[in-house]
Amino acid sequence: MNMYAIIDTAGFQHKVAPGDTIKIQRIESTGDNAVTFDRVLLVSKDETTLIGSPYVKNASVSAEILREEKDKKVLIFKKKPRKGHKKLRGHRQQYSLVKIQDIIVGG
Repeated sequence: MNMYAIIDTAGFQHKVAPGDTIKIQRIESTGDNAVTFDRVLLVSKDETTLIGSPYVKNASVSAEILREEKDKKVLIFKKKPRKGHKKLRGHRQQYSLVKIQDIIVGG
């Protein structure tokens, strides 16, 4: 049984399958670490493929938040030639590590 789905989270699309661990934009955890993604763009199971317009009806992906962390630092350097202007800034993006539990269709 080869099943996967494409979900939309915070404007990014991720291809997920049960048992996968993905890194997504940080989402707030609510006590229990269970989360459900309702924005499912595509579901494929064996030879059957459901494509949404824009989302597949009655489809969701259940997952568990493992942890929330910060990514590596990205340096932003701006310089204007012949003006003596230099600016160096850093940014660390927050993300959530999520483990996909199940893909639910029509339930």
